[in-house]
Amino acid sequence: MEPESNRYGSKDVVKAAITMALTSDREEEKELKRKFAGIGIKTAAVDYGGEFINSIMKIVERAVVSAKREGIIEEYHNEEGAVAGAAREALTQVMPKALGLNVGGKIAVARFGDHVSVAVFFGIGLLHLNEIAIGSGHRVI
Repeated sequence: MEPESNRYGSKDVVKAAITMALTSDREEEKELKRKFAGIGIKTAAVDYGGEFINSIMKIVERAVVSAKREGIIEEYHNEEGAVAGAAREALTQVMPKALGLNVGGKIAVARFGDHVSVAVFFGIGLLHLNEIAIGSGHRVI
């Protein structure tokens, strides 16, 4: 039998974070969170909106705070740094489309064992003229 710590890897954790970021409402988010918890993957998601450049640090902070609040990480600098680094990586992937524009969407965090991932799913632009972008970052704690 496979050891518990090897059951899910980085690909599975990134997939969980992306799936959480794609949820359309709180009910769907709660249902997915229960599903992932049932297989041992801890998750959290938080909505976000605002001007991209001025929001980068707020988005990183929201990822870290939601991960701590949901018990995904503890208040250790290496765990907080892993989530912050993964969040910044996810943001760098959407940055070319988002510079100078507003973003709105969801930030999600997932963890299994030592794998942690942050995904961002944003509508980018003005009014209903949005571009859609998704970014993900992964770290090992």
